[in-house]
Amino acid sequence: MPATTIAQQVERLVARGYRPATAADTLNGADRVLHVTFDDAFTSVLDVLPRLERLGVPVTIFACAAYCETGAPLSVPELARDAAEQPRELATMDWELLRDVAARGVEVGSHTRTHPHLTRLGDDELERELRESRAAIEGELGRTCRYFAYPYGEEDARVRRAARGAGYDAAFALKSAERDFDRFALPRVALFRSDNRLRTALKTSPVIRRATRSVLRRLGRA
Repeated sequence: MPATTIAQQVERLVARGYRPATAADTLNGADRVLHVTFDDAFTSVLDVLPRLERLGVPVTIFACAAYCETGAPLSVPELARDAAEQPRELATMDWELLRDVAARGVEVGSHTRTHPHLTRLGDDELERELRESRAAIEGELGRTCRYFAYPYGEEDARVRRAARGAGYDAAFALKSAERDFDRFALPRVALFRSDNRLRTALKTSPVIRRATRSVLRRLGRA
């Protein structure tokens, strides 16, 4: 997504009264807090960071440790076509770049080692993806890796237990309408370049999101 689009979306949320918050501030489940996260640590994030810093909006970047060794493009089957057509768009930050953004106050969290579908892994492989990525980030950046984000937003009770057991303080998912607040499935709203002002407003409306959770509970899905 272009940096200008991201900045405009965030500016609108601030104008609507959303309160900039750190990752730690999101752990109490409060509405109308604004914390921006970027999965995969793409180098394109560097283009928008200055504008978010000027807005005073805290940022967390979730990195895959295996890709940080060289800053290689994210190579997963779901993005094979994009990788072939626009490899620069999928270039990831290496350790040096991550150290630079961390020094600017950006939180750096874990997104596993290799970006697998965690719910499909056996217990041992799941544990390696969670623990080794956290250890690598802490070793390279010299600071605690407190937060985790599930690749593809995929998680279940077993994966959440594994994330807790791996020593993270909390983990970020996507939708949370099907369960009560859980610090190892922190809800996020995914915004895309195709989201116009109205769609962004609807996605980020606390009223709409509460109503959705209520309907799902009545349907027996929460």
